[in-house]
Amino acid sequence: MDLVTSTWTEPGNTATALLLLGRGTDPASERGVDCPGDLPAPSDPGLVERATAAKAALGDRVFVLGHHYQRDEVIQFADVTGDSFKLAREAAARPDAEFIVFCGVHFMAESADILTGPGQQVILPDLAAGCSMADMAVLGQVEAAWEQFTDLGIADDVVPVTYMNSSADIKGFVGRNNGVVCTSSNAKRALTWAFERGQKVFFLPDQHLGRNTAVLELGLELDDCVLYDPHKPNGGLTPEQLRDAKMILWRGHCSVHGRFTVDSVREVRERVPGVRVLVHPECKHEVVRAADEVGSTEYIIRALDAAPAGSAWAVGTELNLVRRMALAHPDKQIMFLDRTVCYCSTMNRIDLPHLVWALEELVAGRVPNRITVDPETAKYARLALDQMLALP
Repeated sequence: MDLVTSTWTEPGNTATALLLLGRGTDPASERGVDCPGDLPAPSDPGLVERATAAKAALGDRVFVLGHHYQRDEVIQFADVTGDSFKLAREAAARPDAEFIVFCGVHFMAESADILTGPGQQVILPDLAAGCSMADMAVLGQVEAAWEQFTDLGIADDVVPVTYMNSSADIKGFVGRNNGVVCTSSNAKRALTWAFERGQKVFFLPDQHLGRNTAVLELGLELDDCVLYDPHKPNGGLTPEQLRDAKMILWRGHCSVHGRFTVDSVREVRERVPGVRVLVHPECKHEVVRAADEVGSTEYIIRALDAAPAGSAWAVGTELNLVRRMALAHPDKQIMFLDRTVCYCSTMNRIDLPHLVWALEELVAGRVPNRITVDPETAKYARLALDQMLALP
């Protein structure tokens, strides 16, 4: 077989290409999915030297974590790369590191603070690096929903499960109510554990991961799932719907993965004969059904690493990762599933200027942007995280 050599082409700023941050929205996307804000300006070469020098000066005192969705200029300085939970575990496994610099988003840094020791300090280079999905589940709204379940007499039958992509407050709520945290790779195990302990699951905050796991991996029907909208009275659901449901899904989603459509899948199949479509389970249910494979970020990386030379792949996940995989495998044709999806705007808040500033502040003896979780919240969030680690 002749090898296919692929050349990564950066999407351009056209009406049919990448929606550059702050430059447009797509009315066909889920409500609330757009590209707010501008990417920080490209960093100058001198910043690479400054980052290298600051990191060397700190030595073993600092441990830099880089999420897969980070830009390459940041990833090059990461001691470990991975998904959110892998990185939090890696931080906990480095008790001698005084400073954990987390190149990711806010909820990830919170998890690292929960799992690391009292002598360690977690730093987020830009406090504006949040997560729209995590922000869709607010503690007061979630507690109000739980009170509604209690008033209906179903709370004792409900086990809360929250995705790792949630705030420490939500993880603490789940821990207080005997639930568990899950990742996209162990969601099936988490839901199986939950259904062994209750008749219903209250899944936060990503409706798509909850629905896809319940229906495609546990064999539930779509009718077993209801969508709880915190912005509607009683979640927009009748008491009968809540009593009959097996999965109560919170109305939340990822603003990047929620952009992929069945039309995206159809278009790439027409354009690239023999292409295999590989998507993240945060994508909408109909997109996952239309794909050839579905899996977590780590699964996507392993699948592309193991794919035969000459194979063609359209990948439905964050653009930085897809581009990095395409450049790492020039003997394979790896492309972005949709031509009109933006980068994760909050992940891209962590750029080289912010990283250099954080490292140089540490060299100067100042601790910038420290992320801390209050002890009470951390205690219960740790219970939910530990329960995840104990899953069979």
